[in-house]
Parts: sequence; C-alpha cells; structure tokens
Amino acid sequence: MTAKFDTSPCPTPAWLPGGHLQTLYGALAARYHRIAFVRERVDTPDGDFLDFDWTGPGLFSDRLANGQAAKPDTRLARTAARRWMQDDDWAGTPSDAGTNALVMFHGLEGSSHSHYAQAIAQHFRARGWIVVIAHFRGCSGFPNRMARAYYSGDSADIDFILRTVRQRVPDARWHAVGVSMGGNAMLKYIGEQATELSWLAACAAVSVPLDLVACGTCLSESWLGKKLYSRYFLKTMKIKMQEKAKRFPGNIDVLRINLARSLREFDDLYTAPMHGYKNALDYWTRASSKPHLKTIAIPTLLLNARNDPFIPEPSLPGSQDCSSSVLLHQPAEGGHVGFVTSPFPGHIGWLPMRLARFFEMGT
Repeated sequence: MTAKFDTSPCPTPAWLPGGHLQTLYGALAARYHRIAFVRERVDTPDGDFLDFDWTGPGLFSDRLANGQAAKPDTRLARTAARRWMQDDDWAGTPSDAGTNALVMFHGLEGSSHSHYAQAIAQHFRARGWIVVIAHFRGCSGFPNRMARAYYSGDSADIDFILRTVRQRVPDARWHAVGVSMGGNAMLKYIGEQATELSWLAACAAVSVPLDLVACGTCLSESWLGKKLYSRYFLKTMKIKMQEKAKRFPGNIDVLRINLARSLREFDDLYTAPMHGYKNALDYWTRASSKPHLKTIAIPTLLLNARNDPFIPEPSLPGSQDCSSSVLLHQPAEGGHVGFVTSPFPGHIGWLPMRLARFFEMGT
C-alpha cells in the first residue's frame, strides 16, 4: 500500500506570485489572530529544561484559576507567554475522553511567537481544543542550561515532549503538528516508533525539509538561500552561540562560527559535532525523515507547497515513498509556511483550516 494524494490547490491570490514572496509575506505581513499563553517549565532527564506554552478552555493567560486577575510576568515580556502555570490551573482544564488536544513542534529558530504557531493555536483553541507549543532547547526566550542545543533529528526530545503532554492530559484525544524543522524531527520519530504511538489520533507536518541534504544544500548554495534565508536564521543562532561560548569556554569555536555564512558551515562547526555527528553531511543524511515515511502507522498529513524556496521540488516524496497511513498534499503554491489567501492584505487562515479538516475528517 502507498500514500494517498490530495491534489486540491491552496488558493493563493494573484497579487502574491511566487514562492519567495509567499514565504516572506506570510511571515512578515499577512494577518492572523494573536494569542497569549500560560507557560510551564519542565526539567529534562539530562538536567536541562523545556518550556511548554499552553492554551485552551478554562485556561486563561490574564487570570488565575480562582478568577483573580493575573499580572503579566516581566520575565516573559519578550515571549508569547504572559504568566507561569500554577498547580491549580489544571483543575479547570477539560481532561475527559472527548477533549481534543494538539501539541506543536515549531521550526528552526521558531517559537510560540511565530506567525504559524499563533494562527494554528488560536484556530484550534477557538474550536475548544487544548493547544500546547513545545519549545526546543534555547528557543523559548531563555538560554538552555547545556552547551548542546536542538537539532532536526532529536528523537529523544520529541519522545520526552510527547510523554510530558500526555501525562498532563492523559485522557485527551491527542494530535501533533510539526512545522518545517520540527516537522522533520516529528516525522522521523513517529516513523521510528511505528505502531508504538497508537495513542496519537493523527499527525500533520507542514513545509517539512524531509530530505535535509537537498534542502540544506539549497539554503547553503542558492543565492537567495545564502544571502537572505540563511542570513536570517544565522543572525539569532550566532547570538545564542556567543552566549553559550561565555558559559562553556572551550566547547564552542565562536570565532569560526561568527564567520559562518551558510547553514552548512554552521552545522559543520556546531550542530553536527555537538550532537554526535561527523559533519553537516553526516547530520543531514542521518537526521532526514524521508527514509522513515514508509513505517509511519499513524494517520499523517504531509503538506508541502511545490514552490517552497527552501525545499527543491524533486526532493518531495511520492506515494511510493510513504506508507498507506500518509496523505500527501502538495499544492503548486504556498511557499514555505506561507499559504496566504484572500484579497489584499490577505491572511494565513487557510493553513489551520486545512489541518482541522484532516484531523476531523481524515481528508
């Protein structure tokens, strides 16, 4: 059995042509509803921590469980969270078997502030879902405790995140969404686990670089990939490395990292050696999720626009590359996590509606 295909288009407006414009406008200018979260910090088994941003029925960022107004925590001022979770917050959160819940894995240098995270969280919360955005290490607005960070094949952290959210609301009907890099890590993990994740109702992956070699090469060698997109990501990544180098002298070659001009150079110098890989090529090859698509046993939507400037179209999977549990949706337009629709100035509401259709109808 092979994957099914959805051939329906994303109705991208004529005034926004091409994958580059759709990507940039979606991230920088398209409209979406904004939402504030309640944050929980969870210690990891290796002595680090992850921050989880929650929203849902009965959980409010501006008031406590007893109804009293909650002052915003100044430590969270630069995040999308407004206050910290308290023990009695869970009492008012629905937890019966009819409750739908969604955990999201963000993309490279993303967070609950990201446009797609905000749009998806608001859409599903309005439908009565519990939503939690799990931040990878160092992405929540706070530096993590270790010299290591996060990477696109970190199955151990995906496992920890899924176990944690299930422990918090064990009877809910859980779903998962992974976006871009987070989608690759999620897909790799659920492919590795095969039938061991039957408690997950469904998963969806959006604009995922399934073949990291092809996508990393594109971002590192194409003109716009190197001059625009890589430069954007490297700006915040280098700032984090400078901070880490002060706390972990001798572990990070910050001088060479500051000279990196592509994701390949950065991954060669830091991501690969810090996380057990020989170099960027070894990391990209072994961390790619594409080889694991055939063993996915959970109903899973793979949504990739064919004009995504991060992802060469020939690297996208075909039906023969996936199990019968996978639905491939590869519209011609949409860019990288853009999917802008409607008359000017447009909005990004099509993406959460597409995810909701899959989760609720399986199509």
